[in-house]
Order: sequence, then C-alpha cells, then structure tokens
Amino acid sequence: MCTSGLCSLNWTALLILAHFTYLLIGAIIFQILEREAESNNRNHFQLEKLHFLANYTCLDGPALEKFVQVILYAWEKGVNPSGNSTNPSNWDFSSSFFFAGTVVTTIGYGNLSPSTVSGQVFCVFYALCGIPLNLAFLKQMGKCLTIHLGRLETGMKAVEALAVSLFFITGSLLFLVIPPLLFSYVESWTFGEAFYFAFITLSTIGFGDYVVGTDPGKEYISLYRCLAGIWIIFALAWLALILNMGVRIMENLVILTHPGFKKHKEEDEEVSSSKLEVTSKI
Repeated sequence: MCTSGLCSLNWTALLILAHFTYLLIGAIIFQILEREAESNNRNHFQLEKLHFLANYTCLDGPALEKFVQVILYAWEKGVNPSGNSTNPSNWDFSSSFFFAGTVVTTIGYGNLSPSTVSGQVFCVFYALCGIPLNLAFLKQMGKCLTIHLGRLETGMKAVEALAVSLFFITGSLLFLVIPPLLFSYVESWTFGEAFYFAFITLSTIGFGDYVVGTDPGKEYISLYRCLAGIWIIFALAWLALILNMGVRIMENLVILTHPGFKKHKEEDEEVSSSKLEVTSKI
C-alpha cells in the first residue's frame, strides 16, 4: 500500500515518462516515413529549377505557369522553394519531434504535414492515442501544481495570494517573455512577432504564419526545435493551471458578492451526485 501523495508522485512520473517516450517514438517513426519522400521532392524541385534556368531565354506564358505550379507543389510538400538542396531537412529528428508535439497538442501549424500514405495513416493513429495522453499529462501537471500552491484557507488568503502572484509572474517570464526574446534573436523577428508566435502557439490556434526553425538562410542548433517542443508542452500545462485558477478566483468573487450562489451551487452538486447514484443502481 502506498500513501496518496506517493501514488500521485508515481503516477505523475509515469505520465511524464510515457508522454515524452511517446513523442520520441513518434519523432523516430515520422522521420523514417517522411524524410526520404521529402528528399525526393526536394531533388525534383531542384531539377525543375535547373530546367527553368536553362530555358529562361525562351520563356513563355505556359512555361511560367507550369513553373509556378511546381513551386506551389513543392511548398505543399514542405519543401521551401528558396535556397538549394542543402537546406535543412524538415524531417530530421529535431523537426520530427517538434511536429509530433504539434500533433498531440492539436496546434497544427499547417506548414508541414505527412506526404506519404504510410505517414498519413500513422499520423491518424498517433493523434488518436497521443491527444488523450497529452490531456491526461496536462491535467496531472495542473493537479501537482495546484497541490504545491495550496488551497484557500482561513487566515492564509494573503499567503496564497502572494504565492499565486509569484507563480503567475515567474511563469510569465519563463513561458511568455524569455522564449519570445530568444525566438526574436534566433529568428530575426521583432519581439512583437515572437510574442505573437508564442501566444498563437500556446492558445493552440496555430496559424502557421510564424514557425520556428524554418528559415533556410539560418543554421540552427540540432536540438533547437526539440527545445521548442518541450517549451510548448510545459507552457501549456502552466497556462491550463492559470486558466483553472482564474475560474476559481471568479467563482470566489461571485460567492463573496452573491452569498446565495454557493448554496445554489452545492444544491446542484447534490442533485447531480444523487442522479449518478440512482443511475448506477439501475
């Protein structure tokens, strides 16, 4: 028999291990399935560019239209039309890990997707298992952080208010201020653009207009996109807790201003629990 605290700690550690193991497995499989197809698409596009340059002197409308279609096709397959065939792969391990993270968090930037049938089929089943796992991970992280922050108690409101404030400020620095500063430096973005990317990412909107590690003119460290993926996971856990705390604070404010709300809420909870008991007996 284990104590509730020890069991909770073991379950949290197991979830963290399972979550990142799942991401590593996904990264490896996506890399195996997609990298060769990307290389073929890249080589095909380079050949088309050479043919275009060779025939530039006799270029006509249909030829230009065909080349534009080739550019669009290359872009849809995740090949950046600018630069040359030495551009970094979109399916190296770091980029694959980052992609796996965007799948399980449902961000889906849209700038990269599997192009092979096997990759698309695997992505479907990977998401089916990965999204619930990610939700369980975020929920458990939120529980752990809530336990450490403590609950509102008589005579301790000022202490918790200070703890919550420090948690909010520290989290904001770690997840919403420092990362955009680093992104703006590495990607040559303005801080506004980097902050916009961070917000669009953590809100899981994921427009795809700004994505880290995609500039063909830059040389990134090998773990750059892996670290970005890890930032996304833990920032989402922090943000989920902040939102839950915001809901709880609003409920407390409503209870303070409308004392009857608490009694009404408790009555609703009692009715719901009694319905569940009746249903289970049936």
